[in-house]
Amino acid sequence: MADAVLFIGWGTVVPGREQKSLQVFSEGVAYWQRLQEQGEIESFEAVALEPHGGELLGFVVMRGEREKLNSVRYSEEFLRLNARAGLVVNNFGVVAGFSGEALNRQFASFQEQASELT
Repeated sequence: MADAVLFIGWGTVVPGREQKSLQVFSEGVAYWQRLQEQGEIESFEAVALEPHGGELLGFVVMRGEREKLNSVRYSEEFLRLNARAGLVVNNFGVVAGFSGEALNRQFASFQEQASELT
C-alpha cells in the first residue's frame, strides 16, 4: 500500500508560454498515466486551484511506495519534464511526503522526540 507521495506544485504561467504550458501539462499527464499502468506509482491526482491570492495554482500528488517514487523522482524522464515545466510556469517544485502508515510513524517519532525534549 502507498505510504509515500510526491507533491508537484506550480504557480502562474510564464507570460507568452500559455500554449506551451498546456503542452507540457499534457506530457506530464501521459507520463503519470504510464507510470501508473506500469506499476511504478499506485495513483496520481492533478488539481487546479481557484484564484486565491497565493502562489500555488495547481499540483499533482503521486502516491506509491517510497523506493519506487525515489526511482521515478530521479529518472531522466522525470527530470526532463521538470526542466520543461520550470520553463513555462513559475514557482515549480517537487517535494516528497508521507502518508498512511509512514505518516503515523513520522508523528510517533515527533511525539517521542517532543516528549524527550520538553
